Amino acid sequence: MAITKVGDVSEERRGRGRPQVRPDEETRAVILDVARQQFATSGYAATSMESVARRAGVSTKTLYRLIPNKGALFEAIITDGIDRFVSRIRLRPCENEDIECALRDALIACGELILDGAVIGLLRMVIGEGDNFPEITETFYNKAIKRTESTLASWLKAQAERRLIAIDNPTEAAGMLLGMLAFQPQRAVMLGQAPPPGREELERRAHKAAALFLRGCAS
Repeated sequence: MAITKVGDVSEERRGRGRPQVRPDEETRAVILDVARQQFATSGYAATSMESVARRAGVSTKTLYRLIPNKGALFEAIITDGIDRFVSRIRLRPCENEDIECALRDALIACGELILDGAVIGLLRMVIGEGDNFPEITETFYNKAIKRTESTLASWLKAQAERRLIAIDNPTEAAGMLLGMLAFQPQRAVMLGQAPPPGREELERRAHKAAALFLRGCAS
């Protein structure tokens, strides 16, 4: 989620009749990266469309043409990240019936999203400003939290249909797994007591959570 620094590509700097320097899709990606970081660090109220345009190196005219308002901008950064996450989960089927390895990989993908520093910053912002802007709470809950849970639940359901696991409520199971994986480190980061876990720690937690889920806690 690093911010890409770019030069000014506003309409004013292009001569009349000249082709657009950069496709809209690339411009939109730059805008979302900038907005994601600015929302997480400055907050929702303090972030303006004009400041996002300035930091992204585009004109406000271009920004409003691509994304009509701040609410749509916030929703776009949430759905953009989740869309990429959903694609990754779908590309990781269980091969050779090694369910533990497949579940571990699925949980790592979940953890990379949930425990990302910028995502935790957005969650902190939503909690802090949600009373004043209830629309961002609804957007984050439905577009990020519930969609992440439902993506993992769909993956679990597919494995159950292949008889690799036996579960009667994939949504409930997904919630439990995500809680085991991410709740403790997420709270520590949100309260400023620890940095986001690195790749090695995430893999360790995913391995433990998968083993506990598949084998239970039998002595």
